[in-house]
Amino acid sequence: MHRNLLEVFIMELVALLSSGKGTWGQVSGLMKYGEWDKILLIGGDFAKDFTSDKKFEFIKVDLDKKLADLKKEVMEKLNGKIDDLEVALSIASGDGKEHMAIISALLSLPVGIRFVALTKDGIIYI
Repeated sequence: MHRNLLEVFIMELVALLSSGKGTWGQVSGLMKYGEWDKILLIGGDFAKDFTSDKKFEFIKVDLDKKLADLKKEVMEKLNGKIDDLEVALSIASGDGKEHMAIISALLSLPVGIRFVALTKDGIIYI
């Protein structure tokens, strides 16, 4: 039986926790139902209240910064924290500016990204 390589390798999860606690359910589900080498959660000061049974590292950033400054801050704070060549990335939470800053920061490190989402059928890579 041929298996998808993503089923064989466990990845690191990087997820954005932005405003709107309703969007945090997607991140919670990914953490709960996925097998991850490491979980890095990026968010503003309000996101420090996020809790989970799974171990994670919270990376606090100033989401009110301008796009280029936010990208620089994310890149600096992620530098040295990612061990693999690519990560699973969840940007279900947040807005376009935050998404662009995180994607650009990851690609500039450089690290590849695979978008991940929790669906009724389980975790999928898109």
